[in-house]
Order: sequence, then structure tokens, then C-alpha cells
Amino acid sequence: MPPRSANASRKTGETDISVSVQVDGSGKSDISTGVGFFDHMLDQLSRHSLIDMTVKAKGDLHIDDHHTVEDIGIALGQALAKALGERRGIMRYASIDLAMDETLTRAAIDVSGRPFLVWNVAFSSPKIGTFDTELVREFFQALAQNAGITLHVTNHYGANNHHIAETCFKAVARALRFALESDPRQPHAVPSTKGSLKG
Repeated sequence: MPPRSANASRKTGETDISVSVQVDGSGKSDISTGVGFFDHMLDQLSRHSLIDMTVKAKGDLHIDDHHTVEDIGIALGQALAKALGERRGIMRYASIDLAMDETLTRAAIDVSGRPFLVWNVAFSSPKIGTFDTELVREFFQALAQNAGITLHVTNHYGANNHHIAETCFKAVARALRFALESDPRQPHAVPSTKGSLKG
């Protein structure tokens, strides 16, 4: 499998973002978004997917974190889509139930070329510190849409909102890791009877 890496950038009146990914990495990250909790979540996404990530962002945080979080999801999704190309040789599907203390969350992924998000996660508070909990969904919506993946995330149970959010990122990371692994039985084939995973 050839090296799978790509860059993406997004500059608007609200944000200025640059992203790079190395799919076959070791989980190294260099994250600076100006949103501390989100930096922590992106570190988890990189570490547990083994995708090396650099994310640099300047956004209109004097308004709120929404534009920054959503636009990073867009740019990161675009970079992943570029890095994966025709999606040859990948396992394509993966799912995992991920536990963290009292919390259990499932992520299921189809690297299908068809973007779709099913989100069955509820938070008991609108904030984790200063971070809006609704932005967790906004990030994954933007990521799935721009990476061209079908993503289902379900929180089975949990009491601590930090744990619920973190298990979402970790579960998606682990599912991505498995779905993007090389399939030794068909290392050069597109895993679809259509012969294409471009939507």
C-alpha cells in the first residue's frame, strides 16, 4: 500500500485552519486549536487511531467555539479523504464497544464514500468546563461528511459527561484504525462489488 498522507486547509472569515494526516502513523499529534478540551479530544483521536495528525487553527473564539470545531472537522475529513484515495486494500468496516470507567460507547464505521452520521449520544449538561457538549456531534458530522464515511455512534450508558465525550472520540479512533488497516487477502482491491468507493 502506498503512503497515505495528505494536507488540507480552510480559510474563511471565521477560521484559518491547516491540517495534515499520515494514516499509517504511530499516533503522534501536534494540535493547537485554542480550545483546550477539544485539543485533548483530538489528541485521543490521533493516539488511538494511530493516525499522525497536525492541526493548527485560529478561529473566532471571542464568539464561541462552534466555527473552529466544525471547520476542523471539515478540514480533517478532507485530508483523510485525500489520503485514502480510491480506498484500495482497506478493511473498510469496523465497530467497537469502548469502556471508560462507568461509560460504554459504540462506534461503527463503513469507509464507504457515502457520508452519513447516526448519533445516539446524550449529555446531561450543556457544558464540559467551557466547551459546548453539542459540538461533539458537530465535529463528527463534519468529519463524516467530508471524509466520506458512514459513522454510527451510540453511548450505551454513562454518568460523567467528560467520559461520554472521550469515549466517543476513542471509539471512533479505534474503529477508524481497524477499518483503515490493510486487508492482507485483497491488498490492492477496492472492497466493494461496485469496484468503487466514491459514493
